[in-house]
Amino acid sequence: MDLGNKLYTLRKQKGISQETAANEIGVSRQTISKWETNSSYPEFDKLVLISKLYDISLDELAGITNINNKEINYIPIKTHYEYISKRKIGNIPLIHINIGRGFYKAKGIIAIGNIAKGLLSIGLLSIGLISLGPIAIGLLSALGGLCIAGVSIGGLSVGIVAIGGFALGIFAIGGFAMGIYSIGGAALASKIAAGGYANAPVAIMQDTENIKTLILNKLPNTPNF
Repeated sequence: MDLGNKLYTLRKQKGISQETAANEIGVSRQTISKWETNSSYPEFDKLVLISKLYDISLDELAGITNINNKEINYIPIKTHYEYISKRKIGNIPLIHINIGRGFYKAKGIIAIGNIAKGLLSIGLLSIGLISLGPIAIGLLSALGGLCIAGVSIGGLSVGIVAIGGFALGIFAIGGFAMGIYSIGGAALASKIAAGGYANAPVAIMQDTENIKTLILNKLPNTPNF
């Protein structure tokens, strides 16, 4: 008998629902369903909890041997970890961690996953108020390889304040910076640009003299400094 069918049979013998089993083990009901259909496999720490819940040894549970010692199998256990906190805000868990080999999604106030969505998101693709990851999209701030956010820091950054190798924003700082106000090795701006190469109504480069006068002549409404 494969692991999925064994888990299904054990649960039915126990007389409990998938939701009850999920609460006892500390996973989602969808995870129980995936285990029972062999769409995914539990990690070792979950196997321990399952064995206690169904009162069965790990050997019997994993299919290494059955009760009569006649069946010898090996059930592969995928590298995957999922945790969902019991505490929720609305219908969203406070913490959801869902990581492993594959496209595992995490959704919570704090979300950590291959694909993460939450107020604080950490993942290969992260979307949230504050996001961290290779691809990060944040309403407030983002840190990663490709970032889009109010305050964005990354290799390629787009935001109100953007800092990166390539930065595009109202305030842009980077190797190559484009914005209203830009600072960089190469800086392009609609108002003020400063850098090794600067192109703007006010362009500040190494040989620029009397910067304050230059700015006020070009942009008289600039606040005094």
